[in-house]
Amino acid sequence: METSQLVHKIPEEIIRSKIFFIRGHKVMLDVDLAELYGVETKQLKRQVRRNIERFPGDFMFELTHSENESLRSQFGTLKQGSHTKYLPFAFTEQGIAMLSGVLNSSTAIKINIHIIRVFTKMREMVETQKDLLLKINELESKLGNHDKSIQQLFAYLKQLIHQENEPRKTIGFKP
Repeated sequence: METSQLVHKIPEEIIRSKIFFIRGHKVMLDVDLAELYGVETKQLKRQVRRNIERFPGDFMFELTHSENESLRSQFGTLKQGSHTKYLPFAFTEQGIAMLSGVLNSSTAIKINIHIIRVFTKMREMVETQKDLLLKINELESKLGNHDKSIQQLFAYLKQLIHQENEPRKTIGFKP
């Protein structure tokens, strides 16, 4: 199967399901990236270690034992053979972009472009949601003021109605 066809066969939902929020960053784990690239995890890690200067702490970090256990407990029991004795690497969006140069294959480049587009769409969705929340808050504050104004208007109308029921003095000349 041609690489461009492979990229189109990977639905965005699958990529999104492999993005986690760890240490305040959206990241993907080495095992998931290796699966997407069609390489072994140990090969991916080996290439990263050989080019470690390309991966500062905000591009890639190794999970702690507690973070790894927390992730494992979220997924229940692991599949046979998916447990490793090494802690996984977590790659941020920038680290994933750097991987295409390290792995140096056309498949890695095309898969990376697809992954980066998914990250971009997710960021745009968050921005859209923020804009919607701001507009909703703005409308709520306006409507809150309208409620007070409407209540005042009804109070004035009630006063006018009660005044009309009172007998009025006659106007005109009194002999």
